[in-house]
Amino acid sequence: MMKIQIINGPNINLLGKREPSIYGSVAFEDYLVALRNKYPDIEISYYQSNVEGELIDKIQTVGFDVDGIVLNAGAYTHTSIALQDTIRSVSSPVIEVHISNVHKREEFRHTSMIAAACKGVVCGFGLDSYRLAIEALLS
Repeated sequence: MMKIQIINGPNINLLGKREPSIYGSVAFEDYLVALRNKYPDIEISYYQSNVEGELIDKIQTVGFDVDGIVLNAGAYTHTSIALQDTIRSVSSPVIEVHISNVHKREEFRHTSMIAAACKGVVCGFGLDSYRLAIEALLS
C-alpha cells in the first residue's frame, strides 16, 4: 500500500474559520475524510503544527519511509531555509502545496524558500490542491 504523509504548517488548523474568503469554509479534517475516501488504497497520514522545528522533526521522521510528502508549510514557505535543508535531506519526494494562489497575493508570498527542494508546487486550487499533489505523486 502506498503511504503519503500530509504535513500542514502554521494556521492551517484554523481552516474553516480563518479568512474564509481566501481559504474557504471547510475545516481540513473534514476535507481529509473526503480525500481518504477518494483514495482508499493509499494510507494518508496527517500532521499539523504551528512550530517550525516540529515540522522539521516530522519530515525527518517520515521522510525515508513514505512514498511522498504533501507539504503546506504556510508562512514558513517564505522564510525557512531550515525546511529547505530538511526536504533536501530526505529521500521521499515532497510536493509543496498552497490553498490560495500565492502569486495573486502580497509580494512576500511570491518567493518560496522550499520550492527548489521540492518535486513540484501546486497552488491556487483551494483544498483540491492536496488532491492534485497526490495525483502528482501517483504518476
